[in-house]
Parts: sequence; structure tokens; C-alpha cells
Amino acid sequence: MAEKNRLVLVRGKIQEAHCSESCLQENLRKRRIARAAARRRWLLGTLTVVVLLAGTTTLWHRFRAPPRQAIGSWAPDPLPPDAPPPGPPALGPAWPPTDEDWIQAFATSTWVYPLPGPARRVPITDRRIFGIEPPKSHPPQCRKEGRCGVDLGGELWGEHVYAAHDGVIDRVQSAGNDERGGLFVRLSHFGGMVFTQYFHLAAIPRGLTRGVHVKAGDLIGLLGDSGVETGRRHLHFALSVRPSSDFSEVYWDPAPWMLGWPLRLPTHGTVAGLTAGVNQDATMPRRRHGK
Repeated sequence: MAEKNRLVLVRGKIQEAHCSESCLQENLRKRRIARAAARRRWLLGTLTVVVLLAGTTTLWHRFRAPPRQAIGSWAPDPLPPDAPPPGPPALGPAWPPTDEDWIQAFATSTWVYPLPGPARRVPITDRRIFGIEPPKSHPPQCRKEGRCGVDLGGELWGEHVYAAHDGVIDRVQSAGNDERGGLFVRLSHFGGMVFTQYFHLAAIPRGLTRGVHVKAGDLIGLLGDSGVETGRRHLHFALSVRPSSDFSEVYWDPAPWMLGWPLRLPTHGTVAGLTAGVNQDATMPRRRHGK
């Protein structure tokens, strides 16, 4: 606002008269400088207060606060002065698995006796190893000499043979093979590291092929005398371990565990075999001459 060549700066109820426009601009410049200085002083004061509060809190915790205490009573035992430094922690199971690992796994797993009840056939230790031709680089071996498997007597030709554990069909020999245990089924368990094998079968269900999953107690064959020179019908049962192809297959004596495996009772509590009234001559495959 100008009157008689005078400029008046109005701020609310305050009026300031200036002789010229240059005087007005100079006044505004000084006011801006003063406001900036006031803002800096305010920020510096606020920062000083924050620093003082933080320092006071730290000093109080350092000299006046109670010491920290553990919420539990456990504390690790101090190492003796001459003790070597601890090594890295063990991760995962031992490799290859030790005998103690296998014993623990066999003892805590669910198994089924391979022949039906109600009578429990006593396993007879056998030193023979049957099955497929083993690789020459890693020949099979018995964990204990003379205890490579067991023979289970068959009171009835054609009685059921059951899978002893959940697994996958690894191999089925349904023809020939008289020199290596006759007709047999080989199951893999524990991710393909453990095997159960069932030899001298009379017949094998058609649906059992490599890769088929079976449950403990499923029917996998009929007891017979294939591949048996003496003609005595029985089941040769073997339990073996082979963690990978870099190891030899090791046969364990399953008898100690089999004494505790539950029996699968057939229908009506009788021995599961050929059904009464069926023409056995038409059902039983002919044995080779002299076998």
C-alpha cells in the first residue's frame, strides 16, 4: 500500500511504513534471515534435549539399573582348560547307517509274520543266499556267518505268503530260476535301502510287478517247492540291507525280530491255502521231474 510515496507493510494489526520499495525489500530480507535463525535455534535445542535424555537413560541403566538375570536355572558346563574346541554339529543321520541304526529301525517298525497263523512256524537259520545274480564288484555277504536267512516250514502246499513290511516290488521271478531259489518276490523298504525276499513260491499274483506298492500283510505269493532239490515245501525268507549301489548287500538274520511279529490270521482262523473242494491237480503247477 502506498500513500504520498510511502510504502506500508501490513502484518495483522501491525503496520510498518517504508520510504521506498528498496527499504521494503531490505526489511523483508532481514525478516527471512531472522526466521531461519530462529528455526535453527529451535532444531538445535530439540536435538540437545533428545541427546541429554538418551545419555541420562544410558547412564541410569549403567550405574543404577539392577543386573540382568537368566530366566532359567540351566547353564552349560564350562569346558576344562585343556579341552579341545567343540567341532561342528552333526547334521542328519550317520552315513552309511551303522548296525545300531538298523537294529533301532527294525525294532521300531511295523512288521507282519510272512506266514499265516494261528500257529507260529519257528524260523530255522539258513546260510544260503538266493536271488538275482549279484554284481562282481560288490558281492553279497552275511552279517553273521551261517545266518543269511531263515526257512519256515509249510504245513500246506499253497498257503498264503504275506509281505512282512510296507514296501515296493523290486523284482518278481515268476518262471524258471530253479538254481537261485525258484519263484520269488523281492520287496524294497526304507526308501530302497532294505529288502525282504520270499523264495520257493508256488505261484505269484499276476498284479505284482516291479514298482507296485504293497502293505504289510498283503498277499504276495503261495508257498511251494520251486527251486527246492529235496522236494520239501517251505518258505525261505531273507532280510538284507544295501544303502546304495556302492555297498555290498548284507544279509541279516531276521529270526530275533520275527518272534515278535504279529500273525495274520486267515478267514475262519484256518491255515490259508488251497480252498477245500477245489481240484488240486488242476490248481497245483506240475513240479519238474526229480524236484
